[in-house]
Formats: sequence, C-alpha cells, structure tokens
Amino acid sequence: MGFSVNTNAGALLALQNLNATNKDLTTVQNRINTGLKVAGAKDNAATFAIAQNLRADLGGLNAVQGSIDRALGATDVALAAGEAVADLLLQMKEKAVAAADSGLDTASRTALNNDFTQLRDQINSIVNDASFNGINAVKASGNNIVAITNDTGATEITITATALNLGSTNVTVTAAEVLGATQTTASAVVGKIEASITNVNSALSKLGSGAKRLELQQTFVGKLSDTIETGIGNLVDADLAKESANLQSLQVKQQLGLQALSIANQGPSAVLSLFR
Repeated sequence: MGFSVNTNAGALLALQNLNATNKDLTTVQNRINTGLKVAGAKDNAATFAIAQNLRADLGGLNAVQGSIDRALGATDVALAAGEAVADLLLQMKEKAVAAADSGLDTASRTALNNDFTQLRDQINSIVNDASFNGINAVKASGNNIVAITNDTGATEITITATALNLGSTNVTVTAAEVLGATQTTASAVVGKIEASITNVNSALSKLGSGAKRLELQQTFVGKLSDTIETGIGNLVDADLAKESANLQSLQVKQQLGLQALSIANQGPSAVLSLFR
C-alpha cells in the first residue's frame, strides 16, 4: 500500500473500530442504568412487543386482584353481620323459651320481653350497617357481591345477596315481634326463632362458600401474576453481572482503539521523512 497525505486508510479503519466500540459501550451502559436489555422496540422489536402484551395482561390481573379484594371485604362484613344475627337469635330463643314457662310471674315475663325487644331491634341495626365500599349483601334488597376473575373482565364470581333483616324470608321474626303476656304467645315465637336460626345458618354457609371461592381465585391470580412478571423479567431484564464484565472489556477496548487511532494519525507525517 502506498503512502498518501490525502487518505489515511489506517486512521479511517481505526476510527470505524472505535465508533463500533463506543456504540457497544453506550448499549452496555444503558443496560446497566436501566436494568433492561430490551428497553424499547429498537433494542428487539419482537421481544419488546411480547413484553408489552404481557405487561397489559399483568395490568389486567392487578385490576382483578383489586376486584377480588373488594369482594372479599364485602363478604367478610356480610359474614360478620350474619354471625352476629345468629348469635342474637340464640339469645332471643333463650328469652322466648324462658317466657314460655307457665309458672312465670308477670314481672319476670315483662323483664324477659324487654330484653327480647332490645335483642330484636339490634338485628336490623347490625344488618343495615353491614356495608363495605357501598356493598351490603344482607340488608333488604341488598347488593350482590361481584368480582371479575380474568384480565378481560369477561368472567365473574357472584355471591347472591341474602336478606337477614327482621321480617325477611330468612329471619321470620318481625320488627314488631314480642313475647306477649302468655305462655302460648312465647311458644309461638320460639318456633319462629328456630326457623330463623336454621335459615341464617344456611345463609352463612352460602356466604362462607362464596368467600372460599374468592380466596382460591385470589391465590390463583396472585400466582399467575408472579409467573407473568417473572416471564417479563426473563425477556427484558439485563444480566448485570454479564454486563459489568462487558463494560470493563469494552472500556479496555476503547482505550486500545484510541491508541490505535493516534498511531494511525501519525502515518502521514512519515511521508515528510522521504523529502529530508
């Protein structure tokens, strides 16, 4: 190859190599800074598109988790109210059975009736206050508890509202129910309370089954979310140990490239020695 002061092929080649090294170095530094080997479509279009779709799925599953959490909250409140109603009915039965004693005096019967009415009125107070995020599944004309179960919102779990207020299908004791002044009246109330206890226990069983189903779905969605998140990481996350090694290697390569370019740039000056 001849000498030329117009074109320095060696310097051009050294510059090309140095530019390539600098480009690789920038890529590695970006991976270390972001923790991602695929931060955008230009890094790897296909992988980026797959990761974005998975991120969309993950966002949908986060919404599902929120929906299930709210449904579980409403169900837990409904269960707590139902259990409180069941406990009140047991106490009311105790008062009614005591009032059914034919040997009871008037004063005692009146005292029992006063206790009974206090317990009775407490049922509606509990039922009407059993709301969570605006959802009350145990009051008259209550709300169904609904949770979406997939990332498209196309499927749902529904726990049907079940009224536990006084005078409802489940609690047949009315808001005006009293033990009365006779053994016969008190005995009739005992029958109503026993039927109500059976109905409330059945309602609690259904609510409990619904809560269990929600918990199972919550566990599944949580595991699915974790799996997708891991998959996204496998696709786009950088191996920082590997990138750290690459960084050191490229930094050395960059220094050598600069030296090679410096040497190549000195080539044309050698032509001057031919004319001395």
